[in-house]
Amino acid sequence: MPNRILIVDGHPDPDDSRLCHALSEAYRRGAEAAGREVRQIAVARLDFPLLRTAKDVEAEDLPPEIAAAQADILWADHLVIVYPLWLGTLPALLKGFLEQTLRDGFAFDVEKGLRGAKLQGRSARVVVTMGMPALAYRLFYRAHSLKSLERNILKFCGFSPIRTTLFGGATTPAESTAKDWMAEMERLGRAGG
Repeated sequence: MPNRILIVDGHPDPDDSRLCHALSEAYRRGAEAAGREVRQIAVARLDFPLLRTAKDVEAEDLPPEIAAAQADILWADHLVIVYPLWLGTLPALLKGFLEQTLRDGFAFDVEKGLRGAKLQGRSARVVVTMGMPALAYRLFYRAHSLKSLERNILKFCGFSPIRTTLFGGATTPAESTAKDWMAEMERLGRAGG
């Protein structure tokens, strides 16, 4: 059971009224109530450049906020990523953060391929909000971008198990629905899963 949890709030808008921020906070409250240590990263509040060239990818001097994020990932035994589904996938700022943070040499050893995962022993939960019904995303779209995040990024780096929570109809949820979602996130935080 994880005792050190890192929550990555991947909504690119720093406005505190965003649902993803509230879901992240609810998870934190639940985890802390259960005695777990929690750290949070709000991607919208970070200042880092996007990777554009091979030289950027190979740079050894990381932006300070990325180096701090890597330290938090190494500290954690459970990673929670919360984000809204935009154009069928995660927002560009969150993808840029993952590209900066989960680099070759830190998260994996590219020369070792599938055996090169360096973040083994850590579990993850991915929480996605979306305007469409979650069932439509799973069945019609086959959760393609979520599967890519799970398989091609998190599992490749060694995270396992990876669990998912989808909140559909999140554009304008009823107050009772939003309340139920907060309760679910607190429950997940208490369970550490």
